[in-house]
Amino acid sequence: LQNPDISIADNVLRFRAQGHGAKGDNIYEFQIEFLEPVEPKPVCRVTQRQLNITVQKKESNWWERLTKQEKRPLFLAPDFDRWLDESDAEMELKEKEEEKINKMKIESRVPKDPFKHLKKGYLIMYNLVQFLGFSWIFVNMTVRLFILGKDSFYDTFHTIADMMFFCQTLALMEIMNSLLGLVRSPLLPAVVQVFGRNFILFVVLGSLEEMQSKAVVFFVFYSWSIIELFRYPYYMLSCIGIEWKPLTWLRYTSWIPLYPLGGLAEAVCLIQSIPIFSETGKFSLALPNPLNVTIQFSFLLQIYLIALFLGIFVNFRYLYKQRKQHLGPKKRKMK
Repeated sequence: LQNPDISIADNVLRFRAQGHGAKGDNIYEFQIEFLEPVEPKPVCRVTQRQLNITVQKKESNWWERLTKQEKRPLFLAPDFDRWLDESDAEMELKEKEEEKINKMKIESRVPKDPFKHLKKGYLIMYNLVQFLGFSWIFVNMTVRLFILGKDSFYDTFHTIADMMFFCQTLALMEIMNSLLGLVRSPLLPAVVQVFGRNFILFVVLGSLEEMQSKAVVFFVFYSWSIIELFRYPYYMLSCIGIEWKPLTWLRYTSWIPLYPLGGLAEAVCLIQSIPIFSETGKFSLALPNPLNVTIQFSFLLQIYLIALFLGIFVNFRYLYKQRKQHLGPKKRKMK
């Protein structure tokens, strides 16, 4: 059978194809006008032995016969393996109705969350506020970079820090969201990212004036803001069941270059702060006599520097799994 042409128009099935049959190698065609309305899109499957055409009724009810003409066409023959008489058809419809009713009963037993809309509204507002905050940071830094050039590197903290303090303090809610089950994200990646950033922002940069005029602050803040430009709007749209494929791709791809760059900037920030903490003795802990030992905060920073790369590895692994899940090839379900 070659190039079968099958269509349904005005409730009439029309078939035409080149094939080898009773008349040898020839063009075979026929048409059938159905008794009741059918769906206009037939499903065709060609095998080596036969051609199967499946036509769906518009309404699931019993037909007295297949065709509108009372006399059955000579080329039609019933398949008794699939034959249903009226009582069988009614039984099948009844079973389907019972299955539908049972499904509704099961769904009705599942307790509905009375705070569902309130939770969704909160998550939308949270992600929107964070998106606007990090957008302000990104736009402000970009404009200043174009106007001032490299000079904008050295006063980034004094112009941007207030908004960054606000956004990163608000980011603590992401840990609470995971703990309370408002989002399905695992707790560990959220803790690693939020506490890691806040340590750099509040402890290293916020407490040392000498660090606030360093050029590395620009690269830390810039890498953080670019990542969040894609993450927060993606989560916000997900709350209302919308998926925009370009945004999904950016959400699960932009971290590949940005996370290493951000992690490198944070590491440079720590390395530059270690001598300052050593000289000032800030946050160092002096143990009482007779031990007379001082735990240098700069030594703890060196340990944290190692933990920083472990944290980046944890987030890398998590984001890589997320990327495979959202952008990788979809697995076919077994029927």
